[in-house]
Amino acid sequence: MERNILPKFLPAGDRALTVEFGNEISEEINNTVIGLKYILEQQNMPEIEEIIPTYRSLLVYYNPLLTDLVSLENKIKYIANSKISTNNTTKTKNKTCVVPVLYGGEYGPDLAFVAKYNNLTENEVIEIHSSVAYKVYMIGFAPGFPYLGGMSKKIAAPRLETPRKLVYAGSVGIAGSQTGIYSIDDPGGWRIIGRTPLKLYNPNNNPPVLFSAGDYIKFKPITIEVCEEIKKQIALKSYNLEWI
Repeated sequence: MERNILPKFLPAGDRALTVEFGNEISEEINNTVIGLKYILEQQNMPEIEEIIPTYRSLLVYYNPLLTDLVSLENKIKYIANSKISTNNTTKTKNKTCVVPVLYGGEYGPDLAFVAKYNNLTENEVIEIHSSVAYKVYMIGFAPGFPYLGGMSKKIAAPRLETPRKLVYAGSVGIAGSQTGIYSIDDPGGWRIIGRTPLKLYNPNNNPPVLFSAGDYIKFKPITIEVCEEIKKQIALKSYNLEWI
């Protein structure tokens, strides 16, 4: 049964408002978050400068010269209580990007650990990980880093006890029951099981990040030969993303 999720409003400094829908990682709650973001964007409200979705809340930046906290809260409260519906949230499920991944070996140094931890073979981990489409719940931690929901608990694994000082951009990791993709070279403690040649963050692009909250991602195992070919195409700017 669909719940009626009532938002909680919290001030965030002198020019932002947090609209909170819960305190758990839930597809239903995140659908509501993304649904409200979609609706607010359609309203073209000049007082709103930026909307940032998270797992369970929206951070709404506003121009204090055009509105105040109470007025904005009342306006969003009215919209949230009257216009969020299944129809609104399903509009955000608009595309699934196929993300090629070279699993294991030097590209996925923790694949063997994840397999052993779950009493599986490495191929079984790859098959489970690449068998479903994952929703991008939010972007965070690093520019363009997609937090993905929907991973099977069969391949869940704990973070590293000591994070690596360097995880290469494109690395696909598992942390608990979450999976994600490092968008830039960065320190990190997720278990790395593979790497995609796709570039998730490029400050020279508009937009600079490849994915947005509400998108869907499906991983596709590839060989080293295919990986090298994709790298060449990306360098020549001739690679076309596969959307399904």
